[in-house]
Amino acid sequence: MKIKIKRLHPNAVLPKYAKQGDAGMDLTAVSCEEINFDHMKYNFGLAFEIPEGFVGFIFPRSSCYKQWQMLSNCVGVVDSGYRGEVSAVMIGTHDKSYKVGDRVAQLIVMPIPYVQFDEVDELSDTERGAGGYGSTGK
Repeated sequence: MKIKIKRLHPNAVLPKYAKQGDAGMDLTAVSCEEINFDHMKYNFGLAFEIPEGFVGFIFPRSSCYKQWQMLSNCVGVVDSGYRGEVSAVMIGTHDKSYKVGDRVAQLIVMPIPYVQFDEVDELSDTERGAGGYGSTGK
């Protein structure tokens, strides 16, 4: 699959897979700004043209634990109609935050089914039924 990408910053790094078989492509910070005492925004200097029927998910890299940071919204969503700069807002300590040039997050592109809901009076029975959190065991 080919996706159109536009550099919005001269130092923007095109995303790439670090290893064969990786699911995510690394996103590198071209700038970072302190939003408030525990939030940092990392800009990647890139805009994407995600095809309709697909979505780009922004996930933290596994190294985020070393930086004491996590994505403030857990997973970012880049919709197919969005054409602006992709960024990530992290929450955590600033004394160990990522720096410009660091790989901060990863992009995973996946197909998204378009669904329509059919309102009914009853749903089919299952073994689990309405069992919620922890209902299937530890």
